[in-house]
Amino acid sequence: MSDLAPVERRLSSALERIARQLDKGPARAAAKAPLFGLGGQRDHAPDPEQAATIASLRDALEKERAANAQLSERVHQVKQRQETTIGQLERRLARLTEQLDLQSLEMLRLKKANSKLIESNGALREAQIEGFPDATLINKSISAELEALQAERRAEMAEMEEILAELKSLIAAESR
Repeated sequence: MSDLAPVERRLSSALERIARQLDKGPARAAAKAPLFGLGGQRDHAPDPEQAATIASLRDALEKERAANAQLSERVHQVKQRQETTIGQLERRLARLTEQLDLQSLEMLRLKKANSKLIESNGALREAQIEGFPDATLINKSISAELEALQAERRAEMAEMEEILAELKSLIAAESR
């Protein structure tokens, strides 16, 4: 975008030169004859200096128009690249948010299973101290431990899926 400032200055100065020449032109033309068939026939050929000035101004105007067209095309290309990049980033953000939600859920399950395991192990310890462990306490303890292991495995699987997703995106980017 910083490339536009010099072009704008050049275009403004060219337009100012054109305006000055047009301001000068009618005054001369009024004193002489109409200019280039505008408003009547001319008695003699146009002033070579004035024709050269007009030609140079037209050339400058065409150059500025070409530069403006190039800049417009570059701005359009940059805008398309930005939109593509933003779309990719939005998709990646959505995927990462989904993965984070999944990991949060698995961590919550893991915490819950671990608290059950701690509670049942404490009850089993107390029963052992009293000398008569109850079979239901042992079953609860083993069940809580199994649940904790399953929750830990689900959390690890969620983490593995996240790693695989990142690897897939990296491999896809490398293959391009």
